[in-house]
Amino acid sequence: MAQKDDDILNKFMDKPSEEKDVAAGRRLKVGIIGTGWIAGAHIRSYMNMPDVDIVAGADLIPGKADAFFAEHGLTGVRTYRSHAELLEAENDLDAVSVCTYNAAHAECTIAALDRGVNVLLEKPMCVTLDEAVAICRAEKRSGKVLSIGFQPRFDENMRMIKKIVESGTLGKVYYIQTGGGRRRGIPTPYGTSFIAKETGGIGALGDIGCYSLDMVLNAVGYPRPLTVTGYKSAFFGTRPDYYPTHPEYAKAFGVDDFAAGFVRLEGDIILDFRISWAMNMDTPGDTILLGTKAGLRIPSTGCWNGTVGGPMKIYHEVAGEQVETVIPVIESKGPGLFDRKIRTFLDAIKTGGAAPVPASQILYNQAILDGIARSADLGREITVDIPEI
Repeated sequence: MAQKDDDILNKFMDKPSEEKDVAAGRRLKVGIIGTGWIAGAHIRSYMNMPDVDIVAGADLIPGKADAFFAEHGLTGVRTYRSHAELLEAENDLDAVSVCTYNAAHAECTIAALDRGVNVLLEKPMCVTLDEAVAICRAEKRSGKVLSIGFQPRFDENMRMIKKIVESGTLGKVYYIQTGGGRRRGIPTPYGTSFIAKETGGIGALGDIGCYSLDMVLNAVGYPRPLTVTGYKSAFFGTRPDYYPTHPEYAKAFGVDDFAAGFVRLEGDIILDFRISWAMNMDTPGDTILLGTKAGLRIPSTGCWNGTVGGPMKIYHEVAGEQVETVIPVIESKGPGLFDRKIRTFLDAIKTGGAAPVPASQILYNQAILDGIARSADLGREITVDIPEI
């Protein structure tokens, strides 16, 4: 079956193409709102871009923004105590990265768009569906570029998943199982911003669940969610013994450390989802896409890291025989995923092109996260109602 396998693999090969260099030309003035952990990845990528000047930053904690820029060797960056102060004072910003805790994403993003500033918004998009709708409406009235921070989109293995689905090899996809998580991985090295209800808003569900959802929803064309039955729990995060050096974190824990959902999608597709920050298991299972012609297995990773956990496999029939085609892992070449995320955002600003990761898609992602949380609170299935933007 080697020749047949080669024929299958050849269907997904890209033809060589020349990338356009749009880094030349005008320089872009960029600000960073929120200077915590994830902001470090943003600033390092911006510093790799030859056409970017980082001119401003803001953080609620006094002195934090100054220390952040000094740590990265930048001088002369103007700092502010809030996003509002920054946006009021900086009249010629081209873009901002919103790197705040989850619960502040919507407020900061809407304010920047309303000031006519392009926005790269870190994931998750926000906490609730209502916030996501408000963000999308702000984007629409601003006419600016709003891209959501899903760097796994730029991994070649993730792109391969989408190519396989779009090639028709699987036929009609009717069932998806996805998720992932960590055996022990509640993110508290930087304090309680991820786990407190007033700052995190949602836990594993939003933090890494949004990535898992994007992997499969992007592959099948982001169908609209129709109904959701959800479950969430916090059996680990609320245990003082989980945090040997900071048992007080257990009292601060106000989000989920495990969540699951059963989602009906437009196009008669069922989505079976589970995600975890902590559990008594190494993985809740591989991602699988079942189609009428073939099935695709995507090995899970020990910690959601933006790519696949090993070679993927297509289960199908050739000449009446049941066979498997292995899709080798594609090794990354060139810029890292974060640099690609930043570069494509900047290029969209310069060319007037579409957002690399459109908010109109991630609105559906957020609707599922919100639906799982609300269904879990209500203890029943809910209908997902997404208003017009």
